[in-house]
Amino acid sequence: MSKPKIEWRIQENGLYSLSGTLERDTVPAFWQQRHEWMPQEAKVQLDLRAVTRVDSAGMVMLLHIYQQLSSHGSELTLLNVPEQLMTLLRLSHVESMLAACIA
Repeated sequence: MSKPKIEWRIQENGLYSLSGTLERDTVPAFWQQRHEWMPQEAKVQLDLRAVTRVDSAGMVMLLHIYQQLSSHGSELTLLNVPEQLMTLLRLSHVESMLAACIA
């Protein structure tokens, strides 16, 4: 059985995709390597179409990506947000933090 993982891909100028499972077993190691994949563009679009599962750890990671990009003056847009993530955001009462960047 293969170990679940997260993959970050650069699609084209400012467009990235995130795939895999964003959960407590995958997020810590992925986040520790953020210096290798964190975008530097002023406008970043992140496509979540290929995310197969997300739990609260994955939600928090996306919030941290948003906060880190914002602190450097970058703008984040989340595309194809899974319903599972939208439900977590609502249940955690943090939907408003990402509302402006969900397309």
